[in-house]
Amino acid sequence: MFKKFNKSLIVTALSALSVSLAWADINVGVSVSATGPAASLGIPQKNTVALFPKTIGGQKVNYIVLDDATDTTAAVKNIKKLISENKVDVVIGSSTTPNSLAMMDVAAEAETPMISLAGSAIVVEPMDSKRAWVFKSAQNDAHMATAIVEHMNSQNAQTVGFIGFADAYGEGWFKEFAKIAEVRKLRIVASERYQRNDTSVSGQILKILAAKPDAVLIAAAGTPGVLPEKTLKEKGYKGLIYQTHGIANPDFLRVGGKDVEGTFLPIGPVVVASQLPDGYPNKKAGLDYVAKYEAAYGKGSVSSFGAHAWDAGLLLQNAIPRALGKKVQPGTKEFRAALREALENTRNLSAAHGVFNLSAQDHQGFDQRARVMVKIEGGTWKLIK
Repeated sequence: MFKKFNKSLIVTALSALSVSLAWADINVGVSVSATGPAASLGIPQKNTVALFPKTIGGQKVNYIVLDDATDTTAAVKNIKKLISENKVDVVIGSSTTPNSLAMMDVAAEAETPMISLAGSAIVVEPMDSKRAWVFKSAQNDAHMATAIVEHMNSQNAQTVGFIGFADAYGEGWFKEFAKIAEVRKLRIVASERYQRNDTSVSGQILKILAAKPDAVLIAAAGTPGVLPEKTLKEKGYKGLIYQTHGIANPDFLRVGGKDVEGTFLPIGPVVVASQLPDGYPNKKAGLDYVAKYEAAYGKGSVSSFGAHAWDAGLLLQNAIPRALGKKVQPGTKEFRAALREALENTRNLSAAHGVFNLSAQDHQGFDQRARVMVKIEGGTWKLIK
């Protein structure tokens, strides 16, 4: 009888353990800039998270979404809350480079993988002990700067004026653009900065105009990118105007109107997925996202930024089953480590913006297939073929 009792206890314990493993939820924390100056980035990202699958690898997934209001202090507060209170296994966010950089220390200290949606390469470069826990789904600025310089060369531009955000995004872009411009014999004749919430940049634009550049590059994100371009037009500038992929959303087109017509910029292929030639490596993945997003939020509502969130979701859908295959329980340090390793070993994953091939030294993983050049024409994006 004693042996039977012991056997019964063992069976009960194993059964309980099996149920526990089968029903452990995976918690995904999300912090985006749904309000504040970067709201035109964060809103489509928040909308996209609502389209994520509720189960991955047979496990239920909970998404806890917070708004950091485009504020670095709020971003840090959010990630601390997600990790300490919500016990998340991974964090997606934030929308901007400054917020993502502010969150990085917390993610690394808690050994919790983080997938940033920001553009600057500084989020994942140079690789160190902190960045070992950080990945990003948005193209690095170097990818996009190369495309801009190549197009400037094709237009016979020889001098360039630069105006960008007075933060990590603007500085990161200037650094990458200046490096490539020097190699391609483009001379930067003026360099100015402004704040995301500024209401006037007349002083900066007058200095740029005084240098008489053939082209002007604006390194901004979201609707605040309209201000310098509108001021350039008001002051009579007739040269070439370029923007970064940071403004690739419908709100920029709506707010900019006629003032942004004729602008050149590099963007992720998903924004012009229907214009891509058949056989383009991620056309199918891009069209899939467009169809799902527009079914939920209306025709013409897709933005580059929402697709960054979508691609972060695809990274997780690819990595989570492999982490679960390590037989470690979600909610534990071991699972977070396994998930980090799985993300780092992502290979040939076709996503909305490009094809991911990550490694220990590259936590972004895109190549030049992840950008195309477009022109704003007739209030929309036209692929330059």
